[in-house]
Amino acid sequence: MTSLKTEPRYRVVIEPTSTGFSAYVPDLLGCVATGRYLQIVADRIQGAIDLHLTGMREDGDPIPEPWE
Repeated sequence: MTSLKTEPRYRVVIEPTSTGFSAYVPDLLGCVATGRYLQIVADRIQGAIDLHLTGMREDGDPIPEPWE
């Protein structure tokens, strides 16, 4: 039997700004993204989450459980 590893799903907060949108992940301190268009910010925050989790793993930091 093969076990598939799945990433936790984190809550993302996206807010309008005077120049577009900003996004952050409350469970991942410092994980943020900005952009002029909503879809750009959505794509960027997904990349930021992936990069943030990769860095935490490489540093041996515990991966926080998503808040529900």
